[in-house]
Amino acid sequence: MVQVGTIKEIWRYPVKGMAGERLDACALTAKGLPGDRIWALRDERRKEIQSCKFRPELLRCTARGRYATAPGANGHVDVTFPDGSVLGSDQPEIHARLSQLTGHPSTLEPLRAETDADFYRRHKLDDHTWLEELAATFDREAGEPLPDFSKIPPPLVDFVSVPGTFFLVTPLHLVTTATLTHLKTLNPRGNWDARRFRPNFVIETNPGAAGLLEQEWVGKRVSIGNAAFDCAGATPRCGAVTRAQPDFAADTTILRTIVKEADQNVGVYGLITDPGNIRCGDPVFVT
Repeated sequence: MVQVGTIKEIWRYPVKGMAGERLDACALTAKGLPGDRIWALRDERRKEIQSCKFRPELLRCTARGRYATAPGANGHVDVTFPDGSVLGSDQPEIHARLSQLTGHPSTLEPLRAETDADFYRRHKLDDHTWLEELAATFDREAGEPLPDFSKIPPPLVDFVSVPGTFFLVTPLHLVTTATLTHLKTLNPRGNWDARRFRPNFVIETNPGAAGLLEQEWVGKRVSIGNAAFDCAGATPRCGAVTRAQPDFAADTTILRTIVKEADQNVGVYGLITDPGNIRCGDPVFVT
């Protein structure tokens, strides 16, 4: 077991696709951080849950939970819109405001049971259109590679998130300062704010650590206090990382650098093996 750094930032995102809230501490459960991705926008014409891949306007909103560290699954949230106005998930007018923002009739919906499969089902006109739509969200330029879609986990061929959750792949995601610093040296004019990558944990790596460090952790275990998780795979990046958020502007050079210099990936997915409690400043170990 080797100490690789400390927890610099903790983030959770109460509404899928929106900017989130920074925490000083959190519980880590088998399902991720309590209160993370417990609401999502549903397109009422497509009958489909949406993310910032397809509705990038969501990133201009910030969601905050009305709960402590361990909320119930359906705790209400407050959404701050780009004009500064705030509406709660329990206010009926929020649906019209989000529909206006995104340009699509939509409703803000809480998580439902895993057994409600149709709620999580992917909209498909045919066997190929949905994949073409997905590929388009990666915003690749001519000659740039796309991720290998043949490796999409089978459940996500039919569902837009793992049923019973609003997570695309796993309930945890992290990025290191080593990676962000490395990419900044390659594109110094780019805005490499960690929030572009929507991590739960930003890990401040040890002095001297360099390169795309967390990519070396895939297949290894990360331990933080009494909590632990396995690094399940690298995170391929789409056009969402280029979009504007409340505190910074759009920057398309970010994605060009990632595709060319980082094999399309920034950050890694985590599968929780040992629930526990985590605070900023906690040491991080890799086995």
